[in-house]
Amino acid sequence: MTNLGTIFAVVGAQFLQDIGLTGPGLFIFFILMCAVVNLSLGSSSAQWAVTAPIFVPMLMLVGYSPEVIQTAYRIGDSVTNIITPMMSYFGLILTFALRYQKNLGLGTLIAAMLPYSIFFLIGWSALFFVWVFVFNLPVGPGSPTYFQAG
Repeated sequence: MTNLGTIFAVVGAQFLQDIGLTGPGLFIFFILMCAVVNLSLGSSSAQWAVTAPIFVPMLMLVGYSPEVIQTAYRIGDSVTNIITPMMSYFGLILTFALRYQKNLGLGTLIAAMLPYSIFFLIGWSALFFVWVFVFNLPVGPGSPTYFQAG
């Protein structure tokens, strides 16, 4: 075991603190990063297995609970599913769409779904920020927003 995940988490948390990116704005970049990673790694569980060992401890060291981190991850992961050919159901969606538009191609389907993806990214992110940071509501039963590293 190289413990690279732990090293990246600690160094990353220190870097975030050094540049002063520890507030709720941090989640804008995290959600966008998850959305971009989802374009090349279609499986949600595989993406979580790759990103969680680094970003969960990193963001916990900055002061956020794992529940909030996973909620932000799920937003970034879900909004780009319809525009990535790596999604397991993308071929099925393309096949059904071809039933209604015979000259539809891969690029046309992605271009048609891109506005929805952007709208959901903005909408879900706004709802997340209002829910968690404006109203200070938990993302689940008994799940705090902030985490005190001890």
